[in-house]
Amino acid sequence: MAVKQMEARGVFSPPMTAPHANDPSPTTPQPDTSVWRRRASRVAFGFLVLCAVQGTGRAAIHMLAPDGGAHSIAGLDVDVEGGRNLIAIFGQWGAVQMLLAVIYWAVILRHRQLVTLMLWVIALDQLLRWFEGQIKPIVVSAPPPGAWATWIMGPLSVLALALAIWGARGAKQR
Repeated sequence: MAVKQMEARGVFSPPMTAPHANDPSPTTPQPDTSVWRRRASRVAFGFLVLCAVQGTGRAAIHMLAPDGGAHSIAGLDVDVEGGRNLIAIFGQWGAVQMLLAVIYWAVILRHRQLVTLMLWVIALDQLLRWFEGQIKPIVVSAPPPGAWATWIMGPLSVLALALAIWGARGAKQR
């Protein structure tokens, strides 16, 4: 009987202390991060749209330009033995870029639940391009747009991926 009275008086409970300003407690309202998570998801989605537009343009140039962009954009000498093969490789690379761009557009227009997956693909693509550029650098008088764009798009793609993951986690918690 005495134990029950002691429990009622709070003898076995931890001592009461004044709440601290930074201490989250059940009575302190938690900040609503859902607005920021939605904005993060929108930024990530916008980055995917930017990549789709860029990919479509690059693919069209590589596929439709007479030299595939090898000389006119990248500055590679195609008037050498094997130059026609170089032009063909650029054209085929454009076809692969167009395939990726079509997949990006399909995700943007019909399958938005795959945005995070596409951002993984973009981030890994940028990482692999950078890695290959370090192993097999292109020797030209001025670096082609793809060489310096990787230094910009790589970190941006990782940031967009992080925003997409963070935004998606907030949607699951609601």
